[in-house]
Amino acid sequence: MVQSMRETERKYAVPSSSDTSWLSDASWLSRLARVEGVTAVVDRGAEELDAVYYDTADLRLSGTSATLRRRTGGSDAGWHLKLPLPGDSREEIQSALTDADADAAADTDTYAVPDAMLDLTVSRTRGVRLTPVVRIRSTREVRHLVDAEGTLRAALNIDMVRAESLRAEGRRTAWNEVEVELAEGADPALLDAVDRKLRKKGIARAQSPSKLARALDETAPAARAVGADQSGDLDLNPGSAGEQVLAYVREQIRILTALDPAVRRDRPDSVHKMRVACRRLRSCLRTYRSVLDRDVTDPIRAELKWLAGELGAERDQEVLMERLTHRIHVLPDELVLGPVVARLQTWNVARGTESRQRTLDALGSRRYLTLLDSLATLVEQPPLRAKARKKAGKVMARAVLKEYDRLAGRMAPALDLSPGPKRDVALHEARKAAKKVRYAGEVARPALGKPAKRLGKRVKAVQKVLGDHQDSVVARGTIRDQAVTAQAVGEAGFTWGLLYGTEQAVAHAREREVPAAWESASAPALRKRLRQ
Repeated sequence: MVQSMRETERKYAVPSSSDTSWLSDASWLSRLARVEGVTAVVDRGAEELDAVYYDTADLRLSGTSATLRRRTGGSDAGWHLKLPLPGDSREEIQSALTDADADAAADTDTYAVPDAMLDLTVSRTRGVRLTPVVRIRSTREVRHLVDAEGTLRAALNIDMVRAESLRAEGRRTAWNEVEVELAEGADPALLDAVDRKLRKKGIARAQSPSKLARALDETAPAARAVGADQSGDLDLNPGSAGEQVLAYVREQIRILTALDPAVRRDRPDSVHKMRVACRRLRSCLRTYRSVLDRDVTDPIRAELKWLAGELGAERDQEVLMERLTHRIHVLPDELVLGPVVARLQTWNVARGTESRQRTLDALGSRRYLTLLDSLATLVEQPPLRAKARKKAGKVMARAVLKEYDRLAGRMAPALDLSPGPKRDVALHEARKAAKKVRYAGEVARPALGKPAKRLGKRVKAVQKVLGDHQDSVVARGTIRDQAVTAQAVGEAGFTWGLLYGTEQAVAHAREREVPAAWESASAPALRKRLRQ
């Protein structure tokens, strides 16, 4: 059983010295009681903390700013996985120690990382074994910053740290630091106010983002370098097409990697976001084949398509259920005849369970690990082509316009077709082409600026209309299936017919909107500005 919380804190470096008594000096700690929102600084005594940090041999967790530790002592003993969030925050996922774990001796090799924690690190470790890398012991003096009601607003921890490498080097280091952690629900501005007080005392922000990062740097700097991103050491000039494409690819891989734990824990919208990251990567690798060799990228694109498809079952079910639930909800009660809601919910549970398992099976497969390895190799050893070293402007404009021409080639025949299944398919293919134009423009935006942004905005409008049309096509198919099943057991079919008619009306309305949206997106001036 794991639980998570958002941790927002700042770390401060203080001089290492044998005399640390000034850290507990009440005269300067009392100044913190004058911070707005704080009325007292309460001494909560001292704690002895003992944490063993786990990572791969090449430090893949720390290389992505994640940490995994097993800690004893203090109020939250257990396994802690910390994942980066924007700003001063991290998500901390905790798993309690087992009885055997708690009773075990201090031999760090005797502890097995819980399966739940291993699963949440897979996208970063890519299945490589986790072993102890650093042991950090801290003597912590705890001060609580409380308001007039005695409610905790922030914890100020004064740590005397001793770190020991558990790798072959076996080096040791020690330092002092101050850590200020915001309490749940407290105003983040409190951190800024405390920051000003600490700086007046000569306590500056720590250079290292975590104790582990500093321990790795000071006990085994050569090993630390192994876990760093080595993809930047490429023969690419600033502003080159290769530099911009690789920057985009790295960012989408980072997003995909970061979303994996959220998808496994079924966090809201996480499946959708991970699927979009797959699509963006696929589109980028297709559009910029003049930059990255397709002999290498095409197999990766195929695997990204597979992953997006596995995720798609769950996401499509979410979208469809939300749509149909809304349609029923807005109907007057007298028009909802029969157990329509119950039937829809039963169908959703059955389909939802199946699609959820499909997602988990994909993330637990060897095929997924192989894809992650391929993506890591792609940025570490990018298959650059000659145009990668050319200036980004012309290379990327040409690529975006090529995708635009593909879109135009799908829109024209689709609009000429009469309403019906063939037109539905043609409009869906045009929608997919519109997405590729948008994603191509996203990659090129740093080089092409406003023209790429403007084109993307117009094409997005086309995609939105076509997307609602396609959702209506899918919804009508499901509604018909439900109506047939209901009729077979003698249930009223009136409401299902009403829902089908509503979706059909929506589809016709969107078809009428497509020509105007496309006319706006196909204005010659948009393409002309890209070429300039």
